[in-house]
Amino acid sequence: MERFKSKLSSIFPNISGSVSAKCPSNIALIKYWGKREVQIPMNPSLSFTLNESNTQTELRFSPQTSGEFQVKVYLDNELKEDFAPKIITFFKRIEEFIPFLRNYEFEIRTHNTFPHSSGIASSASGMGALALCLTQLENQLGAEMTENEGLVKSSFLARLGSGSACRSIYPGITVWGETSAVEGSSDLYAVPYPYEIHESFRNFRDQILLIDEGQKEVSSTVGHQLMEGHPYAKKRFESAEENLNRLTPILKEGNLDEFGTIVEHEALSLHAMMMTSTPYYILMKPNTLQVIEKIWEFRKETSLPLFFTLDAGANVHLLYPQKNEKEIETHIEKELKSYCKQGKTIKDFTF
Repeated sequence: MERFKSKLSSIFPNISGSVSAKCPSNIALIKYWGKREVQIPMNPSLSFTLNESNTQTELRFSPQTSGEFQVKVYLDNELKEDFAPKIITFFKRIEEFIPFLRNYEFEIRTHNTFPHSSGIASSASGMGALALCLTQLENQLGAEMTENEGLVKSSFLARLGSGSACRSIYPGITVWGETSAVEGSSDLYAVPYPYEIHESFRNFRDQILLIDEGQKEVSSTVGHQLMEGHPYAKKRFESAEENLNRLTPILKEGNLDEFGTIVEHEALSLHAMMMTSTPYYILMKPNTLQVIEKIWEFRKETSLPLFFTLDAGANVHLLYPQKNEKEIETHIEKELKSYCKQGKTIKDFTF
């Protein structure tokens, strides 16, 4: 933790200005579900960082002397007063590492390239973008971090805002959580996946089927808390670790069928934990299950590598290689879009 303390002095320049950053969202293939204080995962996770689904944030700053946190947040130029308390909670967590937060008043102007409640984690891209802005500002004030130091610190800070946000700082495949499967991995920040990746996983497609665009009945924060005392939690944490170990040779060799088996197992395990929590709850919708069955039927009939994963919600992420894009997207158009609200989908891809 000491490495993330700021090198700045306690005297900050009396200047105004702005910094800006863009950060993508990500989709976890190996899921983390359950954490301990402060924002430490109970198991490691691995994700694909997306490309098109991102948050663009401008952080404006000007001197102030109140000694309090002063924050205004605008989403698409509309003031969001209910966002400010969340940012202040984040600032309190990171003040030990970003010492100038009470010396300036901040105006955060942010825009997402994807719709709210779309099955894409705006907390990941949003907190990632804000963390990148803060490390930029720290450098502008004289910290002199290298590019790599800035990225590692950004990932560390982003985690304290939203756990999965730490994985969004890096492109490609990213790992968060200390594990013997990945050299250099840490509970405190994410790392780029350091091993060989088969060509089949380059430009991998992720098309999100918008089954339900409403607000979730149970938030992810509450869901993580319900893993405390969960009767199957220990086995779930062990299973995630085992699946991450199994995935390493698969990513190297390009075995798509084995990849799909692990990724789908992880998605269903995540929702199994929700359905066996106390209190229990279900975030999947009838159309979620219909789509899953249709995917399995399609794969059985065609042997084409179309797979799914789920976040903590009803929407379905369809994963498939670029080389099979034409046939699979024809199937999505003809058979799967009808299960979406107003036929809506979002197309994205990885590194």
